[in-house]
Amino acid sequence: MRKFLVVLDDSRECLNAMRFAAMRAAKTGGGVAILSVIPPDEFNHWIGVGEVMREEARERIHAHFEVFAKWMRDRQGVDPELIIREGKAVPEIMAQIEADAEIGVLVLGAGDDRKGPGPLVSQLSKSSGNLPVPITIVPGDLSKERLDAIT
Repeated sequence: MRKFLVVLDDSRECLNAMRFAAMRAAKTGGGVAILSVIPPDEFNHWIGVGEVMREEARERIHAHFEVFAKWMRDRQGVDPELIIREGKAVPEIMAQIEADAEIGVLVLGAGDDRKGPGPLVSQLSKSSGNLPVPITIVPGDLSKERLDAIT
C-alpha cells in the first residue's frame, strides 16, 4: 500500500495538507502516515522538567492527531497512523521516509502569507531532486471544494 506522509505541526497550512493526503489516499486506496517532530531544544532543561515537557508535547500531539484522525475516518474512510519523532524536522522527515518503504509521497502545506511557503517547504524543495519520494505542496488557501476537485 502506498502511504502519503504528512507533517503535523502548529502551522495553519498543515490543515490543507492533511485534507489533501486523506482525500488522495481515499481515492487511490492508499494510507496516511502523520508525522509529528518534537524539536530537541524544547527539552534543554533539568532532566525532570525536560521529561515533563516531553510528555506534555506528546499529549498535545495525540490530541491534535485525534481531531484529524476522526475526520479522516469519518469523512474519507482512511485510518491514519501517528508517528512521533524527536529531533530536527527535516532530518527526521527524511529518516521516516527511509524507514518506511510504503511511503510514496510527502505532502506539505505551504503558507499563504508574505513570509513565504514555510521552513519545511523551503528546506525540502531545495533538495527535492535528491529525495527518494515526490513532494506534493498544497497551498494553504485552497478551499475544501477546490481540494476535492483536484484530488
